[in-house]
Amino acid sequence: MGNSALKAHLETAQKTGVFQLTGKGLTEFPEDLQKLTSNLRTIDLSNNKIELLPPLIGKFSFLKSLALNNNKLTALPEELCKLKKLETLHLNGNHLRQLPAAFGQLSALKTLSLSGNQLRTVPTQLCGLRQLDVVDLSKNQIQNVPDTVGELQAIELNLNQNQISQISVQISHCPRLKVLRLEENCLELSMLPQSILSDSQISLLAVEGNLFEIKKLRELEGYDKYMERFTATKKKFA
Repeated sequence: MGNSALKAHLETAQKTGVFQLTGKGLTEFPEDLQKLTSNLRTIDLSNNKIELLPPLIGKFSFLKSLALNNNKLTALPEELCKLKKLETLHLNGNHLRQLPAAFGQLSALKTLSLSGNQLRTVPTQLCGLRQLDVVDLSKNQIQNVPDTVGELQAIELNLNQNQISQISVQISHCPRLKVLRLEENCLELSMLPQSILSDSQISLLAVEGNLFEIKKLRELEGYDKYMERFTATKKKFA
């Protein structure tokens, strides 16, 4: 990646507000981008080898979308949390174990993808995000879903391919949760809160690949109520 190529990318980005440089073997965040802190709305540096996101990321105050899929990030800087306009954050396929303490300040965030990292729990910081629609935490090392999850505002929560054996009953109190994906975890049927079926907003519950047969789910109290929601939602989208 020569300087002239980078310069051309920067010139394009200045006009379009989009900086995309994927699969170029970059080992660090391009410092030259800071010349464009007021221009950029979108940054995509996926499929590189970036290990560190520098504090200057906090200066991109108009940024709406940031993608750093398939890099080598082990942590995120607190400065990231200053991005008040950020709506989409894609960090799939990194080595993240946790989120910054101030992550709940990303008040415009709608879509968060953290698939394929090393998270061990559902980050409590997510519960402060009022605009959140979709959260993807699949392919991590999450073992339980804590009580705080009841405050999550998301419409869809993807927890597929984790090691979940326990789920707080509070999940049925999520005010907007419609889609809950729990495929390929370590759940016994007795550990699935029945209130998800009988007393929640959830209209799509995906639980294939756990420690029980799907047909056993149909015998649980509340399954009829769940099917009513499921069918009503299907009609709406048909």
